[in-house]
Amino acid sequence: MSYLAPADFVKKAVDAGEAKVFMATKDTFIRAYMAGAILALAAAFAVTINQTTGQPLVAALLFPVGFSMLYLLGYDLFTGVCVLTPLALIDKRPGVTVAGVARNWVLVFVGNFAGALTTAVMMSIVFTFGFATEPNAVGKLIAGIGEARTLGYEKYGASGMLTLFVRAMLCNWMVSTGVIGAMLSTSVPGKVIAMWMPITVFFFMTFEHSVVNMFLFPSAILMGGHLTVMDYLIWNEIPTLVGNIVGGLAFTGLMLYSTHVRTGAPRSAAVGASLRHPMAAE
Repeated sequence: MSYLAPADFVKKAVDAGEAKVFMATKDTFIRAYMAGAILALAAAFAVTINQTTGQPLVAALLFPVGFSMLYLLGYDLFTGVCVLTPLALIDKRPGVTVAGVARNWVLVFVGNFAGALTTAVMMSIVFTFGFATEPNAVGKLIAGIGEARTLGYEKYGASGMLTLFVRAMLCNWMVSTGVIGAMLSTSVPGKVIAMWMPITVFFFMTFEHSVVNMFLFPSAILMGGHLTVMDYLIWNEIPTLVGNIVGGLAFTGLMLYSTHVRTGAPRSAAVGASLRHPMAAE
């Protein structure tokens, strides 16, 4: 599987963050657009599996096919760049600025949303015969998900908002681990396996992913779900976005960087020996 040592793949992550900051606007947008579109199609695929089989675990096991495809093709999700690009800033790479990181984030967010919305419109056409009929069973399930994961949080007020935020943090802990997973092997099977594991965890646990939600909630609105655009933004997308940023940086990016790039000084052999045999030091 050509496994890379942590110090090597974390350096690759910092290099990747630097490259994304300087990427041309056209390339940044195209890669983000396609990432959003592919991940949205994978979400539709997983919901279809769940509805037809009644087995959420099967859907979770197969959803990562979309995530694997988009990263093997070199596309970008917001949940990935919001972890990688700050590392280049923290590492003080020449020319990397807060403004450059912010530019990347905005372009990727807009591209992801445009791609996910494109897939949402196309799949809504499929689920409703071009809006000529009521949504099919999968469409109704998506509409129900949209209601449950906006109004369902709203009815609990501040407690609901806290729950949403924590679920978003946990989500990008796993998703950003999958992003790093694509870097810890030089073989395609190794990359796919490393990506597959954390993405399965996130999807089965129904954590909140800002890009997946860019598909689910517009789809729910298009197919008659009882929620508004403001319900979606306030009671899902905005808190999810912030939670994804905090969770990915806190639990993945900064932890890996602090111990594999900014490593502490090793203890001397004499200190180690004295700790193992304290009487010998007297």
